[in-house]
Amino acid sequence: MIRRCLFPAAGYGTRFLPATKAMPKEMLPILTKPLIQYGVEEAIEAGCDVMAVVTGRGKRAIEDHFDISYELEHQIKGTSKEHYLTEIRSVIDKCTFSYTRQIEMKGLGHAILSGELLIGNEPFCVILADDLCDHRDGAGVLSQMTELYNKYKCCIVAVEEIEIENSNKYGIIAGDLIEDGVLRVHNMVEKPDPKDAPTNLAIIGRYILTPEIFDVIRETKPGKGGEIQITDALLAMAKEGKVIAYKFKGKRFDCGSVEGFVEATNYFFDKEKDNLEA
Repeated sequence: MIRRCLFPAAGYGTRFLPATKAMPKEMLPILTKPLIQYGVEEAIEAGCDVMAVVTGRGKRAIEDHFDISYELEHQIKGTSKEHYLTEIRSVIDKCTFSYTRQIEMKGLGHAILSGELLIGNEPFCVILADDLCDHRDGAGVLSQMTELYNKYKCCIVAVEEIEIENSNKYGIIAGDLIEDGVLRVHNMVEKPDPKDAPTNLAIIGRYILTPEIFDVIRETKPGKGGEIQITDALLAMAKEGKVIAYKFKGKRFDCGSVEGFVEATNYFFDKEKDNLEA
């Protein structure tokens, strides 16, 4: 069983300025929960009980959120508002949180490498909190992927079909179909122009990685934008047949964009409105 999930959470969230000037983008709420809590709950559902968070300057709110607030709990204890903390208490009780800082913003690959000491020598999941995923009828995306890992025992990236004109926003994969919805990856390109994209299959913010990835990242030179891209590191492993792509079941929202954030808010309001109190 994969027990550890890594959350790269050091980015600035510039598309949400000025809201993210003093608040981490991962703490932006969809209804009453911050984005990162949705991700942690997805990881718990998939069997993870150790959450490793790579943060940066100005991200202390994430640590405070996954901690006990004694003053707040004292103030609302025994009142009609006490139940509002039930979900987050459950999360805190079910898993352990550890944190480290990414001192420089040098790409997702570098962020994942920064979490090596929190992960150790074992396979692990990665969730990018601003990719919010939901599957109304069945297991969450990460649960689907961990089940697949038990079969293939290699790196897995979640992918979805996109409009080809948006290829320059994603890592794009190409591969050979080995079963329904699963491809053995043979090519990966970081944010290619539409004319250079090998397919319209885009990587989203869900990964399962083997510990070998850390040594590969160390050998990976800066790529697109001068950053160390996880796509480039995974390409090196794909050339050895060690990466598969999975067309997940469910819906994904790009909450790193204002449009996707609003779409997610409306979607989850429609889903949860019967449970929300006035």
